[in-house]
Amino acid sequence: MKKLIITSVMAGLLVLQNACTQEYLNPGTASQPQVVSSADGLITVCNSLQYRYSVGGGGSLLGAAVSASGLTTNEMIVLNQGNGEEFALQQGQGNVSNTNGVVRTIWTQAQLLRSNADLVLASVNNVTTDAGTKSGIVAYGSIFRALALGTLAQFFQSAPIVTGTNSPFIERAQLLKEAITSLESAATAVAANPVSANFTGKIVPGVDITNTLQALIARYALMAGDNDKALAAAAKVDLTKKSVFNFDDTSRNPMFFYAFSNVNVVAPTNTALGLTGALAPSADDKRIAFYTQTANPRANLGTGFYTANNTPIPVYLPGEMLLIQAEASARKGDIPGAITALNKVLTKTATTDAFGVGAALPAYSGAQTADAVLVEILRNRNIELAYSGLRLEDSRRFGRPGPGAAGSERTRNYYPYPRIERENNTSTPATDPA
Repeated sequence: MKKLIITSVMAGLLVLQNACTQEYLNPGTASQPQVVSSADGLITVCNSLQYRYSVGGGGSLLGAAVSASGLTTNEMIVLNQGNGEEFALQQGQGNVSNTNGVVRTIWTQAQLLRSNADLVLASVNNVTTDAGTKSGIVAYGSIFRALALGTLAQFFQSAPIVTGTNSPFIERAQLLKEAITSLESAATAVAANPVSANFTGKIVPGVDITNTLQALIARYALMAGDNDKALAAAAKVDLTKKSVFNFDDTSRNPMFFYAFSNVNVVAPTNTALGLTGALAPSADDKRIAFYTQTANPRANLGTGFYTANNTPIPVYLPGEMLLIQAEASARKGDIPGAITALNKVLTKTATTDAFGVGAALPAYSGAQTADAVLVEILRNRNIELAYSGLRLEDSRRFGRPGPGAAGSERTRNYYPYPRIERENNTSTPATDPA
């Protein structure tokens, strides 16, 4: 992939520049008006959005979200308790304070990502260029705005969505609605004016814009309880196409760099991915060998999409789209439709999946009831989407036992608002979630 070099544009704005033949504004000398009034300047800022989201190990939004969700839901464990911030998340409940570094990373990186995406979207109409370049800029900004807001909604009960003094908080349902609205507006723009070669030739490669817009609409609509919208969007995603965050030896895969390349931070809890009882994987499930290894007992147990510095990470998986269709159908009372979609995941083989993720199991043969089918859907989400950062959200949405309950499957419901926000924003809710 193209080498990625981090530079700065304005105070607090990180951008990403191609070390390739394309010409960009010199970020070291560019003023804010120069950056936001130039198509190349905005494309440079678009590249910075992906960098902020996915690069930086445990300090990136992606790396922090994957590890935090895993530790809170027993998907992962801390290998060295000297990693106190991570161990607090594993312990959960009152051990997670408003000074926790992982929680602070999720909050601050999501807010910075959202703020930078807002800058892109607010500035695009200043640019005099072809419509396809504009639609590409809008789509890219909207994708990362949605990822920022969606991540906040997964870990916090409320959050601000504007940058300013004492910005008001909005509830997580509104965060998800905002994410979906951005994505839908972008999808309309791209449908009217397909993304230009000028944009795709200058943006870091990997993200399939058209399919990613629909995939994220489906993801966040499901979280928001809008099953009709989730079904419609998931059905529009071409499951033969890949959409990925690319990495190299300079801009490294965050979870490999931070955790899976060593035995000092976090790892999968076990080869059952920490799942027990009705959620435990079948011994015949081929996905377990994809996501874990036991050949080298001195190595980290985790594999999957975190096997090297340059391993791409999917923005979404085909199996996620199928399981969204299954869950939304089940929640609408369409049990046959839910089972049909579920069976596509159960019987899928590695050779028929775009990313090589396949259970290769028999079709569902359990009870034909919503409750039974939903349990099987959750079991498959936990396995198919291992280490994706989605398990905490799934655990709450499916009503699984929470902290303090018998058979608890998560150590927190939501995280406390970071102290840095509380000390600088009087709109922060007076009390943290329990």
